[in-house]
Amino acid sequence: MNLHILKTDEEYQELLDWVDAQFDLNISIDSKVGEDLQVALLLIKQYEDVHFKIPKPDPLLVVKQKMEEEGLKNKDLINWIGSKSYVSALLSGKKPLTLKIAKVLHQKLGIPAEVFLA
Repeated sequence: MNLHILKTDEEYQELLDWVDAQFDLNISIDSKVGEDLQVALLLIKQYEDVHFKIPKPDPLLVVKQKMEEEGLKNKDLINWIGSKSYVSALLSGKKPLTLKIAKVLHQKLGIPAEVFLA
């Protein structure tokens, strides 16, 4: 396999097919082919990072989803961030998500800080 920076979708697909075939053969990672496989995976990741960007999630949607997962209602956030009307305005996007509130939601709901920095 000639490993090089991937420039086209065809090269990308060809390398994916090669990697798939290597996995089927249970190649040892300590072998020459195993090292090539590791390099191929890095090349694939680099190509995907450039060509298949994942959009950043909307922080408020993430908060609402986490609330649903945890069985929380708007009223459950009152003690953390303010009045019922403020919580409602925040979750509807009428009030801004401040750094202080983002920190509280990060700590209380376990939402990664990166979500709020998007």
